[in-house]
Amino acid sequence: MLETTTGPVPLQAYLLLASLLFCIGVWGLINSRNAVRVLMSIELMLNAVNINLMAFSSYIDGDLIRGQVFAVFVITVAAAEAAVGLAILLSLYRNRVTIDMENFNLLRW
Repeated sequence: MLETTTGPVPLQAYLLLASLLFCIGVWGLINSRNAVRVLMSIELMLNAVNINLMAFSSYIDGDLIRGQVFAVFVITVAAAEAAVGLAILLSLYRNRVTIDMENFNLLRW
């Protein structure tokens, strides 16, 4: 359990922080027209999941590191997603000269 000078930090504080980050990520995902902002919003959502994994691992497992191991896997997937997403955006920018999500209609007939 994580402790500060005034005592242990409650689990609800971590869950509140993670839910706030996740909601900001969902809001950015829905309202953003810029593709880079969409990728950043997805990263925020994945970081909120990591905070939940770490908090529950600290409060439930104690000495075991199961939450930390899952968080490392999530970070690995997030890094791969960011690399592939930025490569796709770079190729789209070369073809369309914009990263506005409204202008991407490559799958329409």
